[in-house]
Amino acid sequence: MSEHEMDTIVGRATEQVALLEEALEGLRSIKARASSESDHVTAEVDGNGTLTGLWMNDSIAGLDPVALATLITGTTQEAARVAAEQRSQVMTTLHDEFGKV
Repeated sequence: MSEHEMDTIVGRATEQVALLEEALEGLRSIKARASSESDHVTAEVDGNGTLTGLWMNDSIAGLDPVALATLITGTTQEAARVAAEQRSQVMTTLHDEFGKV
């Protein structure tokens, strides 16, 4: 193998590592929020869909516990759906760029 061929291989590997690091950072930085239609509840999740924040306004005091639980669950699921879309965008970008290297 010539020195030029080796340099080409090393250069390509270096570019691929940079793309992977960029994708990892993108995945780590994902935060998604969703609010219920009534704005009673706002949920925030990370890139894994893990709940990282939950805010409820005072108007929830009048809600029945089952309705509140449904509202919290639905709002959290929506935030997780948004985070999954963001994760998909990061992975699509990685896939597209990785193919160019």
